[in-house]
Amino acid sequence: MASLESLAECVINGEREKVQAITKSLVDEGKDPLEIINQGLIAGMSVVGARFKNEEIFVPEVLMSAETMQLGMEVVKPLIADESIPTVGKVLLGTVEGDLHDIGKNLVGMMLESVGFRVIDIGVDVSPDKFANAIKEENPDILAMSALLTTTMLHMKDTIDFLKEQGLRDKVKVIIGGAPISQEFADEIGADGFAPDAASAADLCKELIA
Repeated sequence: MASLESLAECVINGEREKVQAITKSLVDEGKDPLEIINQGLIAGMSVVGARFKNEEIFVPEVLMSAETMQLGMEVVKPLIADESIPTVGKVLLGTVEGDLHDIGKNLVGMMLESVGFRVIDIGVDVSPDKFANAIKEENPDILAMSALLTTTMLHMKDTIDFLKEQGLRDKVKVIIGGAPISQEFADEIGADGFAPDAASAADLCKELIA
């Protein structure tokens, strides 16, 4: 029997083969697509986020749940105009110049989408100039930068300094994360926040938007 609860359970358990069938059943029964997204898919992902934060589950399970949620979204999204999908805000996401790591960044992107943010992911090895151009084009609420290497984390400071030069720093909140990053470093370079993991990044973005 298809229900919003069973859909949420699918996401929590990462049951990729079942999620589309249940989502289609709910659509066929005439359930509101937005309700399917919010009370089924996103509700399940919220549980996953909380469990991840409490270290009850780990990155592979989160990735599986996020992929499961996306498969459900593929069924529902065509039924909704983009404008009517409620977004909490817009986040521009990228790994800094010289750094090609993307697993953490991708996980943050999935977590942010699961709590209602629109995510613009501009990839890895992103120069200060490219971040600045994307801010001008996309007008995000938050810029989220990632670095996994101690040698590349200083490019976060370069980017913030460049945004100041371009008169863009006050237009966007800046958060940073990655293995070598700390709250002290975030304070030192003038970032608005630091998140140790993907679930915390989603919480931090919600706080900054509020």
